[in-house]
Amino acid sequence: MPRPETPALAADAIIELIDRPGRPIVLIERRFPPLGWAIPGGFVDLGETVEHAAIREALEETGLAVDLRALLGLYSDPARDPRGHTVTAVYVAEAAGDPQAADDAKTCRVVSLDALPGPLVFDHAQVLADYRRFREQGQLAPLRIA
Repeated sequence: MPRPETPALAADAIIELIDRPGRPIVLIERRFPPLGWAIPGGFVDLGETVEHAAIREALEETGLAVDLRALLGLYSDPARDPRGHTVTAVYVAEAAGDPQAADDAKTCRVVSLDALPGPLVFDHAQVLADYRRFREQGQLAPLRIA
């Protein structure tokens, strides 16, 4: 029996830099369409867990080794990605160091939530608004990765 068509699966990481005051986050400027600023992330490879995809994509796009701390949420609006229906798992992650743009990232920028560059692509303005609420409500328990 043929496999049913399903949305693409992605994983993103909101990277908090724990070695800087205020725990700013890292955004990337996308090298490929849709152009604009984004949370580092990308598609999950076959045979890969969503958590490991978030870690891999963060490293590939920013050069930062991240520790995932919490699952912020799943974002599945069919219109969130102009390239097609994509569901993403967004994690809150921690890292230290200086991000370096690579792979799909044209540039990286370290920003506070009060100074976001624009335009933000996909539904990342909504994701970052959810992240702001998450931060205001306090930490969740640490994430366990199998």
